[in-house]
Amino acid sequence: MGQGLHSALDKALKPLSHLLPRSKVVDKAYHGLLFFWKHGRLPRRDALLWNDMLYRVKTSDEILDPLRVFVTDKEFVKTYVRKVVGDQYAVPTLAVLTSPAQVDEYDFPPQCCIKPTHASAEIILRTNGEPVDRDRIKGWFALNYYLKSREPHYQQLTPKVIVEPLIFGSDTIEDYKIFCYEGEPRIIQVDVERFTGHKRKFFDAEWNELDFSIIYPRASYAIPRPDTLAEMLTVARALSRDFSFVRIDLYTDNRSVLVGEITHCSDNAGGVFLPRSAEKTASEKMFA
Repeated sequence: MGQGLHSALDKALKPLSHLLPRSKVVDKAYHGLLFFWKHGRLPRRDALLWNDMLYRVKTSDEILDPLRVFVTDKEFVKTYVRKVVGDQYAVPTLAVLTSPAQVDEYDFPPQCCIKPTHASAEIILRTNGEPVDRDRIKGWFALNYYLKSREPHYQQLTPKVIVEPLIFGSDTIEDYKIFCYEGEPRIIQVDVERFTGHKRKFFDAEWNELDFSIIYPRASYAIPRPDTLAEMLTVARALSRDFSFVRIDLYTDNRSVLVGEITHCSDNAGGVFLPRSAEKTASEKMFA
């Protein structure tokens, strides 16, 4: 796709998602256009390709499975985690705020993580008692992430704000995103330097490094195998067994493991491979 057309579509799609009527037919048409914009091709109905599989999940009735909708909520996913793998894997909850008035009244801890339960890519990390942007937090109650992304499983979520302790007392902890297919962990994505110079690396389940990245550059330095890898794979296997294709997001300090969230449509099926040709080989490993 030419750069000029790519730029024009970029500008058009951002407001378009908010203006379109709310319907499954319109959403699917929007996602088809978004897919073409990202990948320069239409999604293939029967292709066992990474983004095509994600596209099929998000545009079919599968995405509205009650369990998928339930665990999309960042508060409720902890209930599922506790039931399936145990309370020790759930990130503690300090507070759930259900109105802007509660945000004004709440005394946020000096160290905490603050995020909406009904959206993605919004987070505030308070590390040393710095001022809290309460206006930004209160604005989250008006955020309709479905209208922003057109991902249907966000449409039914009630706006809330959850407050958690900083995971392992740090704001720079690495997260491990384990892609699972039919209940089996296959590929692990590691995100590093997320707030300074976001990079990624990918590994198979035996911690062999894979020669590609998605969206962000591939980190140039070695990332050691976590001491808790076997436990992480066991947790991911258990949490993914009720879904066809899903991503289980985990944290570890090499002593214990915590579940961050469960992600149903990674990168909204818009994760461009670096290089693009790697999507085929990654898909063969993922869906074999």
